[in-house]
Amino acid sequence: MQVYQHKNARCAPCVAGIFVCFGFFSEQPAKMQPKNLISTVEIIYEDDDIAVVNKPAQLLSIPDRYNAQIPNLYAFLCNRLGKVYIVHRLDRDTSGIICFAKTEQAHRHLSLQFGQHKVRKIYHAIVEGILPEPVAEIDLPIAEIPSKRGVMQVHYQNGKPSVTKYRIIEQFKNFAYVEVLPLTGRTHQIRVHFQAIGHPLAVDPLYGNASGFFLSSIKKHYHLKKFEEERPMTDRLTLHAFSLEFVHPGNEKTVQYTAPLPKDMSAMLKQLRNYNRF
Repeated sequence: MQVYQHKNARCAPCVAGIFVCFGFFSEQPAKMQPKNLISTVEIIYEDDDIAVVNKPAQLLSIPDRYNAQIPNLYAFLCNRLGKVYIVHRLDRDTSGIICFAKTEQAHRHLSLQFGQHKVRKIYHAIVEGILPEPVAEIDLPIAEIPSKRGVMQVHYQNGKPSVTKYRIIEQFKNFAYVEVLPLTGRTHQIRVHFQAIGHPLAVDPLYGNASGFFLSSIKKHYHLKKFEEERPMTDRLTLHAFSLEFVHPGNEKTVQYTAPLPKDMSAMLKQLRNYNRF
């Protein structure tokens, strides 16, 4: 198994030549109104202790720090289920499984599991390029860029230990569909780690090269009608929180919940199978 790991932390303040940002970048603005996204929220499981939800991409997990009036999943659940407690979060443009606690006791129980890295989180992602190994581990420390709040980088001296495992599900000519297991929970960890090894998410305007995936990029002789403009198949992060496994705070049994791949990523994979196979 390939292991991407720093070897000379004292001599290297950062990964040579791969600061994740040069200049000022911003996340891709949401194309769908947040109020409309609320209607697509799916509660996968609920009992007296927890609520497990399939979050759509482009919807905030928790209230915005500057404007709490922006629609978000936490506010929606509080309105629908009563008081809920935040245990973890997903990036706005990441879809998939997320868990909330419904009691203070359940919140403490789950927060402890997350804090001790006992929760097994599996993501599915589409990344750029041909990965060198079918199974690998990325062990590179991550820190925030001081001058860019909320933007992360691999940094040997100031970074916190960060480990991500992955395996290839499908390899295409120019992209790879991978299962990802983050062993730590740093901000933007998966995005930063894959950028650091030269294989950023297929769509990631902050850490990658593309703000959208276009069929014309893989389909030969792709033509548009006159005055027609090509629209991206997806313009959000090609990252999906596929499953969560943890000890249920009520009965102490190990449980696992999954969220199927969303339509946009499924459609992207279909086109990759049609036009980007070896």
